[in-house]
Amino acid sequence: MNKALIINGHQEYPFAKGALNQSIAERITSYLHGIGYEIKTTTMKDDWDTETEVDKHTWADVVILQSPANWMGLPWSFKRYMDEVYTVGMFGKMSENDGRTAEAPKKHYGRGGVLNNTFYMLSLTFNAPAESFNDPNDFFEGKSVDDLFFPQHMNFKFFGMKPLPTFACFDVMKNGDIANDFKRLEQHLQAVFTAFGASQTQTTSDLDR
Repeated sequence: MNKALIINGHQEYPFAKGALNQSIAERITSYLHGIGYEIKTTTMKDDWDTETEVDKHTWADVVILQSPANWMGLPWSFKRYMDEVYTVGMFGKMSENDGRTAEAPKKHYGRGGVLNNTFYMLSLTFNAPAESFNDPNDFFEGKSVDDLFFPQHMNFKFFGMKPLPTFACFDVMKNGDIANDFKRLEQHLQAVFTAFGASQTQTTSDLDR
């Protein structure tokens, strides 16, 4: 049975209670349950334990981060989570420090990750419309969603994790199309996890030869 950790990184504000992020996280959980995944979850508004969270990452085959984009990045509560959980994890459980050694102090930075068989997926919600991205004449100057979240991709890469395609909902506060977003989410999950399942089967088959 494949195993997934689903993290809801939403930070609640008076004008943003987190219902959409919670609904998406629940739909992802339901979908993965339906295809046979064992699930563990973490939500920023609930209490969490640092060592337990490290163990969840080492347990999972897939880590899914559901989060709003707050000021061009992730909410402060998830940043705190990373500061505490990932700092503990980098000393053996998730990585061997930063990958460098005394023998080669200038080489292999960021190559110490030990979660080399773990994948991750970002699922994000934006106030910005989709048209703001990938257009050199608009606000993000031609940058994509993944360009904007490059630091988070690097955080996961630091631990050896591999990316699955990102999902995003846009313009959710002023011109939301939630019903269509949920349809797109289901299509995205079907495409990603059908391909992921096939790759896992291929890997297992290769090992059996």
